[in-house]
Amino acid sequence: MKKILPALITGLLLSTSAQADEGPVTAQKLSDHVYVLFGQGGNIAASVGDDGIYIIDDQFAKLSDDIKKTISDLKPGSAEFVINTHHHGDHTGGNENFAKAGAHVIAHSNVHKRLEEQHGEGSDFLPRISFGHDLKLHFNNEHAHVVHYEHAHTDGDSVVFFSNDNIVHMGDIYFNFGSLPFVDVDSGGSVDGILAAVNDVVNQIDDNTKVIPGHGKVSDRSGLIAYGKLVQNAKDVMLKAMQNNARLEQVLKADPLAELGLEYAGWLPKEKVTTLFYRSLK
Repeated sequence: MKKILPALITGLLLSTSAQADEGPVTAQKLSDHVYVLFGQGGNIAASVGDDGIYIIDDQFAKLSDDIKKTISDLKPGSAEFVINTHHHGDHTGGNENFAKAGAHVIAHSNVHKRLEEQHGEGSDFLPRISFGHDLKLHFNNEHAHVVHYEHAHTDGDSVVFFSNDNIVHMGDIYFNFGSLPFVDVDSGGSVDGILAAVNDVVNQIDDNTKVIPGHGKVSDRSGLIAYGKLVQNAKDVMLKAMQNNARLEQVLKADPLAELGLEYAGWLPKEKVTTLFYRSLK
């Protein structure tokens, strides 16, 4: 039970965030073969081409039919693969439904471990293909490179690079709605890991790359750079406030993140962000 509880709390937290984005599933074309789907929860990327269809993340179970319909409007058929960028329920909630429809779920081994803790051994929520550092999916005239970044948003985050289409899906390493990230410390996440991942991706892409965040509008390299600077600034002010072994209560009272002038979502208030940054940096 102790292992499962943090994951359940995380699922509830992310479910709350998704309610603010409630609405129909819509698709935005990014290239001849890649689309981004918006709905509730994490952004979905869909690869559609001669070989078939696969998607990155699948939001919540209740949206599966709408997601399938949106995809079939782009190309008749169903997803053959689902790549999970991490284990949170707003990115993996549809795993079971897509698996039962014939899709093979792919994710980092830590995602498999955490989903198994939540849903039990043999569940259709679990990935059927797991990997360690990276994996390549050669499909639809593309070589999608799925790369694991350890201890970033969680301990199982993957970023997907579409080399030919010059698109990258960041998962929840990148929140593009003008606020700080959710550092899921209880699931192995860290501020330094998020910064390392963002900086590594920035160094691999160019000014024409389309960047899909886990939440928010499609961005680009300059947007990702600005986000990295924001997270670095937050880290710097937090470390300053944490000098002389300041306790969490003292840091919360000092309210160091106030100087950044950000707005915070109801499901991820400033006090929660401050606490998670403190725990990570401590």
